[in-house]
Amino acid sequence: MKRILSAVVTAAALMTLAACGSSDSDGGAADSAAFSFTDDVGTTIELDAVPDRLVVQSSMAAALTDLGLGDKIVGVFGPLRADGDAAQVAGLDVDAVEDVTGGGDYGDVDVEKVVGLKPDLIITSQYLAPDLWYLDEASATDLKKLAPILVVDFDGKTLPELLDGTERAAEALGADLDSADVTASHEAFTAAADRVEQVAADLGDRTILAGSAAQDLFYVSNPEVSPDLAYWVDELGLPITIPDNPDEGGYFESLSWEKADTYPADVFLYDDRIGQAGLQLLGTEQVFQTLDAAKNQAYVPWTSVAPPSYQAYADLMDRLADDLQKQL
Repeated sequence: MKRILSAVVTAAALMTLAACGSSDSDGGAADSAAFSFTDDVGTTIELDAVPDRLVVQSSMAAALTDLGLGDKIVGVFGPLRADGDAAQVAGLDVDAVEDVTGGGDYGDVDVEKVVGLKPDLIITSQYLAPDLWYLDEASATDLKKLAPILVVDFDGKTLPELLDGTERAAEALGADLDSADVTASHEAFTAAADRVEQVAADLGDRTILAGSAAQDLFYVSNPEVSPDLAYWVDELGLPITIPDNPDEGGYFESLSWEKADTYPADVFLYDDRIGQAGLQLLGTEQVFQTLDAAKNQAYVPWTSVAPPSYQAYADLMDRLADDLQKQL
């Protein structure tokens, strides 16, 4: 710990992040010589130049890559290379960035590695205030001594609001939102949403249950608080069941496996982070196997944590439409 704190203090002394430039009410770069941005949690970040070296949470790094900022990303933290991580970082060249995830519990970051990368800015998101995504309190405290932390808030946002929030930050960092690629990603998102809406209509009275599996519990996800599920239900008409008694936080209702038949399901939309081991577990749970979805092996993967970009969600919804069509 003394070695880490020493590195932090040394880096802080070497890296003077001067606050300058006028405030920009639109949250973008004030001019070519100054950067001023107020993030979603109200923190105003002022630097003497537009940040050029970014350390970013991994799924957010993938989104910024979709928006043309991949060359600025020098380090990432969070899910990256393990089984089930690929969809969370789709589009990110994982071999071109330094993984600074620490070896401790969730949210631990290797501060010494970050020191070596000399970041201008650290970027993550927030799902449940005040917790930062893949940054525990100790890591956040240490990293703030090296560079400001910019937070894109997803809490309480609709899916389009969430994606627009990412683009707002990306534009401040130099992304061209009028580029052909970004325009095409918005068009692709709309086209994919139209496909899901059509499949929803074609499903008729069939029901979808979204959820996840653990050794001791069956989790039923709540569309009312998950931005992607809410968008598919409220805007596209996908018939995803809303659980009656969500746990604290609201994201899911946890059930014992003996109660896995609480909600009927013709299709099970499973959180793809469970991987093959989770799918095998479903096959061993006798009560779950009484559901029509299980009897018919109507399992459709759901990337519950995806890069927050229009392109990533366009690709995701195209896959969702393809998979659901197979169940018609």
